[in-house]
Amino acid sequence: MSISRRVLFAGASALVVAGCADVVGPPAAPKLYTLNPQFSAQQGGAKVAWALLIQMPDASAGLNSERIAITRPPSGLDYYADAAWADQLPALAAASLLEAFERSGRIAAVARDSDGARADYVLSTDLRDFSCRYDAGEGAPLAVVRMGARVVDARNRKIVGAASFAKDVRAAANSVPAGVAALSEAYGGVLAELVPWVLNRGMPTA
Repeated sequence: MSISRRVLFAGASALVVAGCADVVGPPAAPKLYTLNPQFSAQQGGAKVAWALLIQMPDASAGLNSERIAITRPPSGLDYYADAAWADQLPALAAASLLEAFERSGRIAAVARDSDGARADYVLSTDLRDFSCRYDAGEGAPLAVVRMGARVVDARNRKIVGAASFAKDVRAAANSVPAGVAALSEAYGGVLAELVPWVLNRGMPTA
């Protein structure tokens, strides 16, 4: 083989390898989003004398993920492409839940269950839905948040209160940022009801 033919062959091989690298290389990193619920101003209420621990929220396998869920009735579950939560969804939900209690100004002692602190009561929650729902005929999705809550006496593990909370918010547009903003708003609405429900239970100090 002549020198010129060897050079041409090597150049062509390099182009093929470069082309394959573009095809089989790692996919582009997804754009990351975080929850940003707006906490409404507290409308008074007495401070409580007991301490509260917040457990990590439970979630189904479809929601216990960094992927942002979308649903299509009656039972279709999917996820936004090229987008993800900045952390596992339960971890983001727990951080916002803790902040909501701190911002209430009505409880001096509140912490995550993982902190190992001692407390009088434990708040256990589960995320039953946290998705953008696409209904037939609707362009922008409906952000749907469903959350169950149980307050447990830390001394005897008895449930002293249980309730469920729900909030739906229509996204401003059919886009991932608009869907995430609607989910944040819906979760903020849930927290606005859940926090006073816990603090107004009139539970005695253990």
